[in-house]
Amino acid sequence: MIEKKNIIGICGSASRNSANLSILKWIAKSEKSDFNLEIIDNLTELPHFKTELTDKNTPKQIVDFRNKIANSDGIIICTPEYVFSIPSGLKNMIEWCVSTSVFSNKPIGFITASASGEKAHEELKLIMKTIQTKFTEETILLIKGVKGKVGKNGKILDKKTETELNIFVESFEKWVEKPS
Repeated sequence: MIEKKNIIGICGSASRNSANLSILKWIAKSEKSDFNLEIIDNLTELPHFKTELTDKNTPKQIVDFRNKIANSDGIIICTPEYVFSIPSGLKNMIEWCVSTSVFSNKPIGFITASASGEKAHEELKLIMKTIQTKFTEETILLIKGVKGKVGKNGKILDKKTETELNIFVESFEKWVEKPS
């Protein structure tokens, strides 16, 4: 029996009941996913990034977070767009990891789910490329108009979006399984 891959799902939203968190929960329950997905949805609780603490006297919470990333088989980020950018909590989390190699060569998938999301999606693509994660066009997804596509109960309301999410999950799983 093949052991399931351990994936970290990072919710970029600062909202408790966000569509982005619902999407990650949907992926975790999806019949298409054949991996364990641990969802992290508390980025606003991470301490604000301080350069002088990145290598020495690093807060335990950050060390633990970095270890989760390093020990995972892959990462899925699901985030909204805030003021044409990625949310500050997501950016803060990434900044804590830049001086390390925890993201280097890590298979990643990301979903930008927002009203528009185009600017944040392009920004996240640039950031993930800069910190040397590995992704393909099939392991990234932009969902515009998310409020009308994901219900408050986490149900995907739009068939096209559900199909796109299923394709994303299958592509991501193949990407994680691919030998380095």
